[in-house]
Amino acid sequence: MLKVGLIGCGGMGDTHNKALKALSQSHEVAVVALADCRKDFLDSAKELWPEATTYSLGFDLIDSEELDAVHICLPSYLHTEHALRAMEKGMAVFIEKPVCITEKDCKRLMEAQNRTGAKIMVGQVLRFFGEYIYLKQVTDSQKYGKLQTIEMGRKGGDVLWGFEDWFHDEKKSGSVMLDLHVHDVDFLRYLLGAPSSLSVKADRLSTGLINHVRTDYRFGDIPASAEALWDVSPDLPFEAFFKATFEQGTLEFNSRGKPTLAFRPNNGDAIHPLSKKENTGRNLESPGPYYQEDKYFIDCLIENRPIEQATLEDGVEAVRLVFDEQSLVDE
Repeated sequence: MLKVGLIGCGGMGDTHNKALKALSQSHEVAVVALADCRKDFLDSAKELWPEATTYSLGFDLIDSEELDAVHICLPSYLHTEHALRAMEKGMAVFIEKPVCITEKDCKRLMEAQNRTGAKIMVGQVLRFFGEYIYLKQVTDSQKYGKLQTIEMGRKGGDVLWGFEDWFHDEKKSGSVMLDLHVHDVDFLRYLLGAPSSLSVKADRLSTGLINHVRTDYRFGDIPASAEALWDVSPDLPFEAFFKATFEQGTLEFNSRGKPTLAFRPNNGDAIHPLSKKENTGRNLESPGPYYQEDKYFIDCLIENRPIEQATLEDGVEAVRLVFDEQSLVDE
């Protein structure tokens, strides 16, 4: 039995908790320890695992338990210290995105993995959404010809649900750039490699926090863009999207569409490639990709395979590209 600890039982912690419970129906895996400083969240998480030991602090969970792996689903600024403590105890680690929010912590995490050999995966979940998997497949195979241009983005309302309002503290969240924008940054790197050039435009709230960013890139001869928004209103419905133009037509995705994915050929009617199996709806309401993400991580551990998807290095390089963008905003 693979023994897992879950640190952070809020929004993303709850999502992974449910995914791990679903996985336990087909895999020898169980969450045996839970940690959260909020008793109501901890009690809710424990309903799925009545035998789990509970802790108010993640460090106490790591220090007290003998585990195969931990899921770190804490606010971004708390990721590094918990991951380092778990690595030193020989645990595999799943870290929600962004993996960290400073260059110093990028280096510390990479050095610790090199030293300990710990298996690490970062929660860059777009790689597990059916629509993005399809985009990767047709780009690599050139099913619709060579990719010509791509636009990506995600927009939502003001983030008011964070514990102690941590989203609005740039030193804790990294602003919309490291919390939301990093998803598309990671996927563009996954799809096209490192950009050859970039330019950035950003807007700030009255507090100075960046809440809107648009970055234009060149990946060789391919222009690309990524946009992210925390709207001033909390009521703006969440929306993720991409538009990829190929030689033979355009592939469009919108998370609020029904169906969400369409290919519009240069000649002929639109087709819906995933109409029988697509993942629809807002990220946090669709368990499918998170289940697949956790399944990949757990399978790698059970089968003693290296983690090759959404690695620590992938997570670090995505964060570092965002750092490059932030430096242009601050010039």
